[in-house]
Amino acid sequence: MKLFKAFFSLVRWPNLVFIALTQLLFFYTIIIPSKEGSFVQIYLSLPLLFLLVLASVSIAAAGYIINDYFDLNIDLINKPDKLVVEKMIKRRWVIFWHFFLSMVGVAISFYVAFQSGIWLLGMANVLCVVLLFLYSISFKKKLLSGNILISMLTAWVILVLCMAEVRVQTNLDSNSIAANQRILRLGILYAGFAFVISLIREAVKDMEDIIGDRKYGCTTMPIVWGIQSTKIFISTWIVILIAILVALQVYVIPLGWWWSILYATGLLIYPLFKSLFMLKKAKTSEDYHKVSSIIKLVMLFGILSMVFFKWYGI
Repeated sequence: MKLFKAFFSLVRWPNLVFIALTQLLFFYTIIIPSKEGSFVQIYLSLPLLFLLVLASVSIAAAGYIINDYFDLNIDLINKPDKLVVEKMIKRRWVIFWHFFLSMVGVAISFYVAFQSGIWLLGMANVLCVVLLFLYSISFKKKLLSGNILISMLTAWVILVLCMAEVRVQTNLDSNSIAANQRILRLGILYAGFAFVISLIREAVKDMEDIIGDRKYGCTTMPIVWGIQSTKIFISTWIVILIAILVALQVYVIPLGWWWSILYATGLLIYPLFKSLFMLKKAKTSEDYHKVSSIIKLVMLFGILSMVFFKWYGI
């Protein structure tokens, strides 16, 4: 049982659930209503959808595993109480599970690509596997490159569904064009949100892990720029995100989306303001961890807001 729990801790099972939830929500609250309302063909059948979600989860799990493999020494300093590699699962088994889950994710991706006719889908997920490996051995330790890469891969969780469902053809009818435009518009909106909120959280985590990172020669943002400059970087992006969210609430006022406005104000905008004040006062790893936890909740509630597009039927 301990080994079972250790494995699920290694693959960050709550994050995997979040990935699956994000893709299922986007499909059922945005893609299906967009296409059914315009009487446009849905390309991903239910089995293919679940296979694509499984591929995303497998590739992400493999990424978490290889990250912990290469971070063993740093994690001994930053979070010794949460250590799994070597302490619970031997390194050779960690490598095995990384390659196994990566191959499963890639194989499923190519099967879905073959069935849906979008071969780029398989190649794109191969690239994700490669980038996650490179992140673990190199990019993670470098200024900004690792943060941006992870943020892009977070956004890809949504964009991969857009790739699967949006067809770029010259002979599309007006209904198909309208459905594609709606899916792309909302896909870019949520992918952009995922990118920015992930960029913020990755920078906060860099401050949380600064002691171990500095000892092993990492050149992350707080090490190169300093804590104060990193706080300014994070605060700037939080303010930008708050401004965008406020603008969106103003935009939907004429539509009468009052529950949506209340939801966004209480569960997105207010926590972001709170994280700003907490970040300003933060000094210890525990302080930064609390800020990171709030940002993670904002990400969750932001993704859950997709249900309002289904609820209001727009």
